[in-house]
Amino acid sequence: MRRRIAERIAEENGTPVRGELSHEQVAAADDAIEMWQSAGEEEQDLNAFRMIGPLQELLAEHRAVLDRIDDIQDRRLS
Repeated sequence: MRRRIAERIAEENGTPVRGELSHEQVAAADDAIEMWQSAGEEEQDLNAFRMIGPLQELLAEHRAVLDRIDDIQDRRLS
C-alpha cells in the first residue's frame, strides 16, 4: 500500500516512478499517510459523501487495512 501511495503521489506530481522509489517519494507517502490519519474521522466521514480522488482512495484503503490488523490483534489477545 505504501508503495502504491508513493507511486500515486509521484504520478500526480508529474514524476512517475521508474524502478525503485526514492527516499523523497517514500517520505511523501509517509507524510500523506500521517496527514490522512491525523485528519480525524469527522473529515474522513465528510469525504464519504463526496467524490474523492485516487490518492484519497488509496489512503482510505491503507487505513482500513490497518484497522483490520488492529481488530485481528485484539481478537487474538481476547
